[in-house]
Amino acid sequence: MAEYINIRGQSIEVLASDPANPTLGQIWYNSTSNTLKGGGVTTAGAWATANPLNTARQELGGAGTQTEALAFGGNTATGGTSATEEYDGTSWVTSPGSLNTSRARLAGCGIQTAALAFGGETGAPTGATEEYNGATWSPSNSMNSARYGLGGIGTQTAGLAFGGLPGPGTPQAETEEYDGTSWANSNNLNTARNRLGGAGTQTAGLAFGGGPSITSATEEYDGISWATSPGSLNTARRLPGGAGTQTAALGFGGDTTANGTGPTAVTEEYDGSTWTSNPTGLNTARIAPGGAGTQTAGLAFGGSPPVTGATEEWTGAGAPTTVTITAS
Repeated sequence: MAEYINIRGQSIEVLASDPANPTLGQIWYNSTSNTLKGGGVTTAGAWATANPLNTARQELGGAGTQTEALAFGGNTATGGTSATEEYDGTSWVTSPGSLNTSRARLAGCGIQTAALAFGGETGAPTGATEEYNGATWSPSNSMNSARYGLGGIGTQTAGLAFGGLPGPGTPQAETEEYDGTSWANSNNLNTARNRLGGAGTQTAGLAFGGGPSITSATEEYDGISWATSPGSLNTARRLPGGAGTQTAALGFGGDTTANGTGPTAVTEEYDGSTWTSNPTGLNTARIAPGGAGTQTAGLAFGGSPPVTGATEEWTGAGAPTTVTITAS
């Protein structure tokens, strides 16, 4: 019988516990469980329930990664909040640095230690912009167009705001770019909408879904203009969560009706041209969740109805995983 060392030129490691990030093809013997294991890849994405937010809320801002995320603002069961929380991959901790302007229906982007919050509603639309340094929020120059229910993507020094509502009435198509100091107007979305999802960067952005007439329309931004993608969402919805990049995006949850009665768990992946529905959706169907992370390691938090702090971690197809090897 051929031995592994002769086939691969290396011996099998003996480990007391599985490695945290196994590489594809890595083989080891787990001496605790007495099993032979290897590094593989996930073949289908799935959500796993994690510890909830300390402050349950919906229509909140989000930033960061699956293991270093930030949640801020939003609507609680009693109204808008300024509460900010940090996620370490296990639990949420309330930050002593709350938003200076308490608000809901805002947008956000960036990372846990360098985030951007902008727009929203304080009883009236606001263009207030704030920067987070990992401990406190500092006010910056306001947006040119005060609005709520807008999309937001990018970084603290290169943010992008698009769509939204200036108040009761027709949704906006306006787009603005942030350079770390001020906002500048750019070219409009092709489909004016509010309460939409977003992913990507200031020079490679993605906008999808929205209302008030529920849409599946998807658009890509190249740093100058928006172009309508031929790949629309399979499930039209407003208020979805979003994560990832323009060519590897994740859309999840949302409302399939115009009145908040159609929470969905549907999760879709975008490859730069088409959306594909994942067989498994969120464990908790919800409207208006916050989002962070990537297409293979996403994070969903908050939402409604009812207003919740539920948090879920996404492991997408192609992500590293551990498999137990058995004889055939």
